[in-house]
Amino acid sequence: MSTTTGTPASTPARTPAGPPGSADAVFSVDGLWKVFGPKAERVPADPELAALDPAELRSRTGCTAAVRDVSFDVRKGEVFVVMGLSGSGKSTLVRCLTRLIEPTAGAIVIDGEDVRAMDKNRLRELRRHRAAMVFQHFGLLPHRSVLDNVAYGLEIQGVGKAERREKAAEVVAKVGLEGMEQRRPGQLSGGQQQRVGLARALAVDPEVLLFDEPFSALDPLIRRDMQEEVIRLHHDEGRTMVFITHDLNEALRLGDRIALMRDGRVVQLGTPEEIVGSPADDYVREFVRDVPREQVMTVRTAMRAASAAEAARGPALAPDATVSEAIEVVARSGDPARVMDQGRCVGVVDSAALLGVVAGADTPAAGAPDGPRGEAA
Repeated sequence: MSTTTGTPASTPARTPAGPPGSADAVFSVDGLWKVFGPKAERVPADPELAALDPAELRSRTGCTAAVRDVSFDVRKGEVFVVMGLSGSGKSTLVRCLTRLIEPTAGAIVIDGEDVRAMDKNRLRELRRHRAAMVFQHFGLLPHRSVLDNVAYGLEIQGVGKAERREKAAEVVAKVGLEGMEQRRPGQLSGGQQQRVGLARALAVDPEVLLFDEPFSALDPLIRRDMQEEVIRLHHDEGRTMVFITHDLNEALRLGDRIALMRDGRVVQLGTPEEIVGSPADDYVREFVRDVPREQVMTVRTAMRAASAAEAARGPALAPDATVSEAIEVVARSGDPARVMDQGRCVGVVDSAALLGVVAGADTPAAGAPDGPRGEAA
């Protein structure tokens, strides 16, 4: 298997994993199927057909199940990453969320409202105001300036010219394009064009941003800059994001939680630490094999109870500090490091435990989800 390797950069603190189906869910997806082919609806309705592998299903029915019985929640304020190789169903899945592709079966709910029951007007409202898509291909209007491209969504909403241009100018500055408002798309680099696409989505102030492999065509350095932009926007605004990617490092860097897909199914759903530390099966284990564990695993994995003496002295680390950061701190001081949470010592880490994490035995990650939404079969 080919995966992108390298050292993921440090990431912001992760969103705490609430209970499945929790009240803070923005999107809830339950038993979602998308089947292409003749009489597609019979596949999810028939347990025998639903259990067939992709080749057998095509042979017997002429159908392809791009999304198979997928369930998850996207929580308010989190970056939820859907990751998988080409053909895994990830892009089809995200298009189903706003019915750019019509699902075959299952439920999609946004803020308690049934997306599959929406009429054309309500669906148009969803796409224009509540869930904005950022595509790999920017779709900019070549004859319009940066400012007017960014304002386009507001124009569609019927916002007046002065108001939409004012709002667009604010968002242009937010994504680092101040001074380029009057340029045309053809005068911009690929990274700058993608920033315009991001700004256009942000201008309508959506509740959820949906990214469909938006950076995969960019050069590595520009791609990294855009990832930093997403991290910054998430940190500054706490906006809910669903991010589709085939790049493991991008997923680990951006995601609060990751749904790893294969052949239309979610084979594991969890935090980056859970997926790297406790792979659900051999497929996931192979996928994350080359990931530097010390860059992803946190000190929670390695800490033990502190004695009274250890709790009173020694260097301090936050619970979200990576094992790599902790190794440096412990090596520098020569003493175990305290893990401090809101001024309280919750444990200590020493060199032996930290090196044990690096060595790589699968670890039961703290807070690992269970049940059908933790790992979809």
